[in-house]
Amino acid sequence: MAEEQEVVVDVIKLSLAGLANLLSVIFVYGQNVKPDSIPYESRRLKLEEVNFVSSYYTQNGNHSAVTGGIGSELLSDVSSILEVRLIKPDNKNRLHLASLQLGVDAYTSASSDKIDPATVSSASKSDKRIYPSVTYLIKNNIKRRSLGIIGYFSTEYDYTSFSGGVNFTKASEDNNKEFTFKFQAFFDKWLIILPIELRYNPEDQINNSNRNSYNASFIYSAIINKRTNFALITDLALQNGLLSTPFHRVYFSNDEVRVEKLPDTRFKVPIGARLNYFLGDRIVLRTFYRFYYDTWNLWANTFSIEAPVKITPFLSLGPVYRFYTQTGIDYFAPFKVHSPSDEFYTSDYDLSKFDSHLIGLNFRKISAEGILGIKKLNVLEMRYSYYYRTTNLSAHTIALSLKFK
Repeated sequence: MAEEQEVVVDVIKLSLAGLANLLSVIFVYGQNVKPDSIPYESRRLKLEEVNFVSSYYTQNGNHSAVTGGIGSELLSDVSSILEVRLIKPDNKNRLHLASLQLGVDAYTSASSDKIDPATVSSASKSDKRIYPSVTYLIKNNIKRRSLGIIGYFSTEYDYTSFSGGVNFTKASEDNNKEFTFKFQAFFDKWLIILPIELRYNPEDQINNSNRNSYNASFIYSAIINKRTNFALITDLALQNGLLSTPFHRVYFSNDEVRVEKLPDTRFKVPIGARLNYFLGDRIVLRTFYRFYYDTWNLWANTFSIEAPVKITPFLSLGPVYRFYTQTGIDYFAPFKVHSPSDEFYTSDYDLSKFDSHLIGLNFRKISAEGILGIKKLNVLEMRYSYYYRTTNLSAHTIALSLKFK
């Protein structure tokens, strides 16, 4: 636990120090950009806003997949994301928007140290993930459409991911309806690390260390009236390659132990709907429902509701609740329940049958004059949530979001 706390403290110090240094450079640059009053003259990129999000997550449970569905699931994670948004108009009355993001996660996991119990595992007992991304968008307000490209990279000790994508948005003439399409492809590669006792077992050798994912999103949103807006969301995903986790064990009914094995393709079909309703000037009801199905025969339903209440025009407080339920996939079985004749097998309780509940509270303050004595800080948001699922896993999350403009 002492080592875990040191990692958390170091990442928080690094995030805040890096944020302070970067903001000082960014805002100096932004202040030096001279406004241009000539309509079609070439203009420089101008700072629009800076967003910083940091969260601390901790969980505990007793169904670790590393040790075959038994053992500690104790884990903590500190995540920080810094986003810089730049804007530039051109001589065709279009807006060029660039978003640069840098994310850093640091986590510790008790179960991952069981990959090789004789040593402190270098696989992921304590690891950091770094994930920069860039989005470039051209928005044409006259034609009510936008077109953008996305680039993403993520790396940690045993996993690397590259991604690219495009997105397109078109609005109706009255701007009350909007359609968005987004396509993104991920190309991932594992560093194969097997449990220590299975590294030389011929049956457990993994020949393919790649995973490819192709995601297509369709979003239709509409303003129904001055109090109600609605959105329909479909996210289709196709995955192929190594879809199991190399260091997850599975224990069979005859006491044999093997590495988790799952099919090398998976097609996911989630369909969701969002409905927001304004109850007067002070309360907004934000509701969301999603149905999910995939070819591993996992079925799931999600329902969530938020009800932010404006205490003042600049301060809101709101409860959050989310309910989720899923069936288990066809290839899941608990510790020592799988038959040795099974073609595919996992004891990862993330793929089991369970229900979960999340309750939380969100605090939000906005001010054009600045917050906490910082003139350019105009949005401060904090959220706490508690999560529990029926596999005896529980978690706490504290998140902080800052917007500088």
